[in-house]
Amino acid sequence: MHNPTAGATASKAKVGSSQPSEASFKRKRGVFQKDLQHMMYGFGDDPNPLPETVALVEDIVVEYVTDLVHKAQDIASRRGKLLTEDFLFLIRKDLPKLHRCTELLSMNEELKQARKAFEVDEEKLATND
Repeated sequence: MHNPTAGATASKAKVGSSQPSEASFKRKRGVFQKDLQHMMYGFGDDPNPLPETVALVEDIVVEYVTDLVHKAQDIASRRGKLLTEDFLFLIRKDLPKLHRCTELLSMNEELKQARKAFEVDEEKLATND
């Protein structure tokens, strides 16, 4: 007997790819629903978008991020260590994404330095008391 779902699952696996097929990954659906609803509203959608729409956007986002991580992992495998620069390398041709990522990374560094300075100030105050 022929199993029609077996062919559909096998066709989703990328030919020549070292990554496992989508069928081998079990993912908890709906993890990002609330966040995506807020983002969709922020970009002009209805405050309460259809659940089907949110599920579709979630599938697209998860597939994009998973693909990006696999590509970054392939790049990093030569070096043996996955770095932030691997992701920046992958999005280097998409300038808006690249600029946003570098902006977020620099803000993250500023926050780290501010937290560190704040901890040092707290330690000085604690020793003076």
